[in-house]
Amino acid sequence: MPLTLPTRLARLVLVFAGFLTALVLAGCAQTPRATAQDGLKNEFWTGRISLQVQSEPVQSFSASFELRGGPERGELSLTSPLGNVLGVLRWAPGEALLDSGNGKVQRFASVDELMAQATGAAVPLGALFAWLRGDNAAASGWSADLSRYQDGRISAKRSQPAPQADLRVVLDQ
Repeated sequence: MPLTLPTRLARLVLVFAGFLTALVLAGCAQTPRATAQDGLKNEFWTGRISLQVQSEPVQSFSASFELRGGPERGELSLTSPLGNVLGVLRWAPGEALLDSGNGKVQRFASVDELMAQATGAAVPLGALFAWLRGDNAAASGWSADLSRYQDGRISAKRSQPAPQADLRVVLDQ
């Protein structure tokens, strides 16, 4: 059954947010800006992200982003080139929310569940944050290229599970 445009857009936002988180985390060249009250670093990254999913049909997405927090608790905002908010993801232990900007908020038990729903497999959020800090952390099915990390550029490819995906992040410097 073909997906409607709003359903495809919501899925793209979720997929993009998951991959964006991975790439953004992989290519961050900025230093942490603050420490949260619980003692965890409250990190912040901004830039542009693109995601291409080798599904049928191929899906491509690009947006500007702001990412705050870490693997346990955070927020990812995606905006269009014209400045319109495409979606906001928020996660904390035991919950994850996707606000697609149209008054519809989707709730999930975890950020892994949100990513699995959006992409068909859980995105390795811990590895993504490591990549953004310049650490080449291992993640099942993923390979990150941090060779241009010093230039604020990160890329990652997902080979398993299908569909394959290419994520590219360019961080603001």
